[in-house]
Amino acid sequence: MPTKTQSAENNSMKIAIDHERSLFQSPKEGDIVEGPIITKEGGEVYIDLGLGGTGIIYGREYFESQDKLKDKKKGDRISAKIVELENDEGLRELSLSEAGRETSWQKLARMRDSQELVSVKITDANRGGLMIEKEGIEGFLPVSQLAPAHYPRVEGGDKEKILKEIQQYIGQTMEVRILDTSQSQNKFIVSEKAGEEESIKKALEKYKIGDVVKGQVTGVVDFGAFIRLDPLVEGLVHISELDWQLVNNPRDIVKVGDKIEAKIVDVAKDGRISLSIKALKEDPWKDLEKKYPQGKAVKGIISKLTAYGTLVRLEEGIQGLVHISEFASEEEMREKLEEGKEYKFEVSQIVPEERRIALKLAVA
Repeated sequence: MPTKTQSAENNSMKIAIDHERSLFQSPKEGDIVEGPIITKEGGEVYIDLGLGGTGIIYGREYFESQDKLKDKKKGDRISAKIVELENDEGLRELSLSEAGRETSWQKLARMRDSQELVSVKITDANRGGLMIEKEGIEGFLPVSQLAPAHYPRVEGGDKEKILKEIQQYIGQTMEVRILDTSQSQNKFIVSEKAGEEESIKKALEKYKIGDVVKGQVTGVVDFGAFIRLDPLVEGLVHISELDWQLVNNPRDIVKVGDKIEAKIVDVAKDGRISLSIKALKEDPWKDLEKKYPQGKAVKGIISKLTAYGTLVRLEEGIQGLVHISEFASEEEMREKLEEGKEYKFEVSQIVPEERRIALKLAVA
């Protein structure tokens, strides 16, 4: 039966053995190992892995890593990845390039988890977004994740037009947040928009409904115009808010580069700002029924012939309609009237609150 002293000695030995085992785990393929260079000779680099044995970088792995190895000397420590656990000579074959790639993925994962802003370089573009590079790893920035300042203003989401717009960013750098990384799936997705969320939220705090703001037109599309209010905030003037008169094409009212004043009519929860240019102009329909009472004879210029009737410009911002029912057919309407010419009409009805004046062609 062991004495207390022998039991204590046995316990101490067991603890020492367990501690030694915890310090050394048998290496396996795919592990990243580190050690000092033993020697460099004839296109081969030998590395002391301690209890893990001796590693070697040679052949294609040596050739692909020459730039990284050229300044290394005996005693310098380097990290590498085990690509073969034991070759015919009993050495562990290592890859410097794969270790670097592994380390890069680990760095990207840490950046993703910390949600820090990172600078990435734009290397190429396709119809879905921008190709980026960080830590030697290629990634992707979808068009939908571009910040407002870089988002393409393309009518109807035409992919070819989007590609043409975003190609201008190739070679530039952008501040982004990493949304997702997966080395196994070779997936690396970033967002410029997410990188500016806090700054945009703070910038939006100073904008309130009813404020009159100044900005510059950054894009004009069929449904309205985009106005840059400051570097991070953009608003939209819907086509119906461009002018009191009927607007068929927003480009007739504003163009890119114009500096304008507008009134904020809505600030949505998602940060979208709706603007109105016409709200700063006097409503031409105010008290208009006194000027155009029912039965009054007026002159007007034909602005448009349509299948439902004729639009007649009576004055700036005021148009009336001669309904198609006033003619036997559309053919007759087009025979009697011509766009751009002036004719005499009679007011048959006026409804100012509906912005509507009904006309009929005066009898010659």
